[in-house]
Amino acid sequence: MAVSKNARTGSSTQKFFCSCGGEVKMKTLFEAGKVKNIAECEKCKRTERRPSDFK
Repeated sequence: MAVSKNARTGSSTQKFFCSCGGEVKMKTLFEAGKVKNIAECEKCKRTERRPSDFK
């Protein structure tokens, strides 16, 4: 039986790592009435706008 592309399960999300070796997690901040998404390293607490900026 065929499954639609939108109903597929088991898709993995990409993991990003900081230069210090810690894992990068996305966080949502509510600042000045606006929602901001930032990427933060768990180990060194460095923050960037998006996970790919840690390279």
